[in-house]
Amino acid sequence: MKRHVTVLLTALAPVSWGTTYAVTTEFLPPDRPLFTGLMRALPAGLLLLALTRVLPRGVWWAKAAALGALNIGAFFPLLFVSAYRLPGGMAAVVGSAGPLFVVGLSALLLGRRPAPRTLVTGVAAALGVSLVVLEGAGALDLVGVLAAVASTVSMATGTVLTKRWGRPDGVGPLALTAWQLTAGGLLIAPIALLAEGAPPALDARAVGGYLYLALANTAVAYWLWFRGIGRLAATQVGFLGPLSPLTAAVVGWAALGQTLTPVQLAGMALAFAATVAAQLGGRKSRPFSRTEKNGRKDSMDLTGSGLRR
Repeated sequence: MKRHVTVLLTALAPVSWGTTYAVTTEFLPPDRPLFTGLMRALPAGLLLLALTRVLPRGVWWAKAAALGALNIGAFFPLLFVSAYRLPGGMAAVVGSAGPLFVVGLSALLLGRRPAPRTLVTGVAAALGVSLVVLEGAGALDLVGVLAAVASTVSMATGTVLTKRWGRPDGVGPLALTAWQLTAGGLLIAPIALLAEGAPPALDARAVGGYLYLALANTAVAYWLWFRGIGRLAATQVGFLGPLSPLTAAVVGWAALGQTLTPVQLAGMALAFAATVAAQLGGRKSRPFSRTEKNGRKDSMDLTGSGLRR
């Protein structure tokens, strides 16, 4: 039962991220993707740092910086570049391949051999998302495609390394989230200033939109995400990612007056079924062991659903 609750709570993160597009288009200034990424990451990270009052120590300064760059600092700008340059939700299609990247990187970096069931489920999820978001897609932009692939690989690598490194003793997922958001925000800040110039003037709608993105969409959502990584198998967490474009499609239909065709509805059903199937069966992932031996911590177990030695 605890495992199911953890899955549901972790799933709230990609569901929240699925509302980002609607909030951005309806409330925020146009053509400021880097500033938006900065406003999502840095205020949330500083707020969580103030709440936890825990700073990295020793090697964790470098680890927090690396994870912050992968999960936030590189991921946010690349994601926005792809979203602005690709038509018809193509960026979401590339992003839906995230579970397959997680499986591949787990095999490459951790020596974990994926089960055929995992690969089939990953392909089904990507196909389902493709049916939802590719309708009406036009010509593709090479820079946008490369940015979408890079953002997906960046997030997948961050997920696997977060699972592998775990957390130092006495540090909870809230502090780990604070470190990564702050490090990622500090990385984005100079890039946003050089590329987009001074911050734009903000009205009340924009302020409300940025508050939502920084608090619910980022601080809370990433805390749930990193908490889930610590308690679930890497593939289980990765397979929750397709919930983000599916949520975006539902929000577009419910709030923005967009229509959903029978093909899109079938794609949503397929992607959702693949996401649920990835959470079922397989062995339960054991939590991270914080016991030390000869000054070195054990790595987190990745032998959960869909992965085997």
